[in-house]
Amino acid sequence: MKKLINKSEDVVKEALAGMAVAHADLISVDMENQIIVRKNAPIKGKVGVISGGGSGHEPMHGGFVGFGMLDAACPGAVFTSPVPDQMLAATKAVSGGAGVLHIVKNYTGDVLNFEMAAELAAAEGIEVASVVTNDDVAVQDSLYTAGRRGVGVTVLVEKIVGALAETGAPLAQVAALARKVNEQGRSMGMALTSCTVPAAGKPTFELGEDEMEIGIGIHGEPGRRRVKMASAAEITEMLTSPVVEDLGLKSGEQVLAMVNGMGGTPLIELYVIYDALNRILHGKNITIARSLVGNYITSLEMAGCSITLVRLDDELAKYWDAPVHTPALRWGM
Repeated sequence: MKKLINKSEDVVKEALAGMAVAHADLISVDMENQIIVRKNAPIKGKVGVISGGGSGHEPMHGGFVGFGMLDAACPGAVFTSPVPDQMLAATKAVSGGAGVLHIVKNYTGDVLNFEMAAELAAAEGIEVASVVTNDDVAVQDSLYTAGRRGVGVTVLVEKIVGALAETGAPLAQVAALARKVNEQGRSMGMALTSCTVPAAGKPTFELGEDEMEIGIGIHGEPGRRRVKMASAAEITEMLTSPVVEDLGLKSGEQVLAMVNGMGGTPLIELYVIYDALNRILHGKNITIARSLVGNYITSLEMAGCSITLVRLDDELAKYWDAPVHTPALRWGM
């Protein structure tokens, strides 16, 4: 195992310390509670928006803390849910009197711990709404979930509802928009290689030189099937068709499309995938009206990609286009 670390048990702590000094103008890091908080939080009268999950998916979630997106993020150990105390501390840190939205990926540990944190926050007089993302069309149940996994659409939910929250909208409206984005979004991913969790010291799974895994999760969970290597165009078709079918996209519709790298895929290859995606959708008379290409929800150093499509309307486009200023995503400022 070759990694740029000191001790495996210190990776998350030291990464948070690095974020704190690299982005001191945007965020602060509470090292005791292990949470990342927007610099000017809490903001009076604004709905606080938080998310969290295991580390190893950077820039998700800490890289999305800042103006127009998250108010706080709770990173757990690598591929391990944060604990309720972290989530409660984050909830209290961003509570400005208008309530707090929890954006939760559908992984059993995340769901249970966020539920407990919401109950503890309610006992302290903080109104909490929770929205669970479950956009992965690859499998219905997995090693970590009951139901579909929450993956790429989580990034898009955080951006879109973060923009709405900046307007001073009430908690019920912010939560409703989060549910709308999740309902209108689907994702599917694939892997060319496994990843190595620092504490484990060996790959999570093995793939032959001529094999790839279709439908993987962001923790290296097995997908729909293991197949022989194929061209970028063929891989894109394997990922796109199930997403389009499940979402029920029709001719004449518009989408927000994200081609996401899993951590170890060069950007040049992601653009090859995006070109193939655009060709496929153009052939179905579906227009990509907004796009995002890069590493946004990763699986350590896994080589591979995922495709996320969200059915786009004027409301979602408006809040997607709104200014954002975070360590990992920024425009319009």
